[in-house]
Amino acid sequence: MPDGTRPLGERERFVAFAFAAADMLLECSEDGLILFATGAFRARFGRSPEELAGTSLFELLAPEEREGMAAELSMMPLRGRLEPQMVRLADQNGSVIVVSGLHLVLPGHAPRLCVSFGQTPSMPDRRRPGGRGAAGLLQQVESQLRSAAEGAPGPDRLSVIELRAGHSALQPAIGHVLNDTLSGACISAEVAPGRFGVLPRAGQAMPAMDDIMASLQRAMPGQDLGRVLKLGAIPLDTAGLSPVQAVRAVRQCLSTFAAGGTDGLRAGGFDKGIAAFVADVGERAEAFRRALREHRFTLQFQPILDLQSRVLHHYEALLRPAKGILGNGQGPAEFVNLAEMIGLTEELDLAVLDQAAASFPLLSGSQRLAINISGLSMQSAEFRRQITTRLDKLPACAERLMVELTESAEIEHEEAAVATIIALRDRGIPTCLDDFGAGAAAFRYLKAFPVDFVKVDGSFVEAAMTGERDRSFVASMVDLSLAVGAKVIAERIETEAHATTMASLGVSYGQGWHLGRPGAIVPPLPPKPAKRARVSNEQWG
Repeated sequence: MPDGTRPLGERERFVAFAFAAADMLLECSEDGLILFATGAFRARFGRSPEELAGTSLFELLAPEEREGMAAELSMMPLRGRLEPQMVRLADQNGSVIVVSGLHLVLPGHAPRLCVSFGQTPSMPDRRRPGGRGAAGLLQQVESQLRSAAEGAPGPDRLSVIELRAGHSALQPAIGHVLNDTLSGACISAEVAPGRFGVLPRAGQAMPAMDDIMASLQRAMPGQDLGRVLKLGAIPLDTAGLSPVQAVRAVRQCLSTFAAGGTDGLRAGGFDKGIAAFVADVGERAEAFRRALREHRFTLQFQPILDLQSRVLHHYEALLRPAKGILGNGQGPAEFVNLAEMIGLTEELDLAVLDQAAASFPLLSGSQRLAINISGLSMQSAEFRRQITTRLDKLPACAERLMVELTESAEIEHEEAAVATIIALRDRGIPTCLDDFGAGAAAFRYLKAFPVDFVKVDGSFVEAAMTGERDRSFVASMVDLSLAVGAKVIAERIETEAHATTMASLGVSYGQGWHLGRPGAIVPPLPPKPAKRARVSNEQWG
């Protein structure tokens, strides 16, 4: 083969394969011609991966999906990636699966599309509210809202379904029925145990709530679902909102629903729609600013330990807002999301830095204190100026500070974020990519940003304890991180088994209740004074 068309190396392919816990991976030309395939194609289509070389990607998709996918692929050279979205395959079962992708332009290669197929978000992470099911649904909403800003029809509402207390035994059945019955027109995901979000597919109208209930009742004829379920709908009107504001409002909506159900949505004002919610937040912006000025939040410090020696490496500063700033059931995640929504992330991140700096004298040796910085702040030139000004005034901070780049808000101006990271690293401040693997952009960030540490999202740590496939995936994430010079931290180390398993996979550091709960920084004990030797009278003469 000419050098410009040779297959990519295994390391290059993994960048795309790791985009999701992929079942199948394709390497294609920009027009969809398959150059390489690997994964479960034989099980899905009765064809080996090798047989697919030279055929078209579109042959794998149901006919109704092909035109839309052709349009998506045509945009990949401009966007750099294909956002995760659900499609129906042309296999025997008409399976619904998530497709995502990355446009690669590498030296010695013709431009390529690396496309991965993974499990649907309707197979939720039940280990915590707002797990990967919520993340997958949010990605679908974000994709549709951004397309709507470019002139495409947007989703009209997000439907929510909640199991009433005492009926948790029906939780798996409801999830399966939603996925099987509505998958042609809708995308569904369990965002918390017994709480489901339903979104129309791109270009589709959301069925009426009565029709959704009727579909569920036909599939479960022995249940009185009217007594068992609570149903609601959130208008996704975007009048007066930018796509970024709309997406952050939906993130807040899903987080509120995961924590408080349909009652929580009403109490939070979401039943009037996301535009009305953002307008209400805007009215409260000054109160939020005042809370920041008055430092109406505290920091708790959670230790991160070396998994081999169990020696303290550094602390992470965890923000805890004061009572009364937010509504009932809302905590740090909602506090940060609110700051992002009303454009106050820079003020919040600088306020956290100021408060964290007061604790630097409690650290000893080479210990550091990590603070979280939003992607919105990281890409801001003004924030970069403000933080460097602070460091100029307190040069000793550079010896104690560490920064964790969070993915709560997508970084749209990567070059600006890189400039901030480099400015920090030039002062000796290490940077960590937080919640690695949890968001669609994580692997793109690893490629783009010169980080020193990568923190693996806790959901992968838990999954690695139950399946060889998930352990292999974490091991591959570790390998990729080490290949770019970043050491790995694992979240949610809750047992000794978590710690030893992560250490065996090459993870250097761990964070979790098994290793230390959030609290105050524990300064080192002062050295004990040396005991005075007892001297006898004879020695004095």
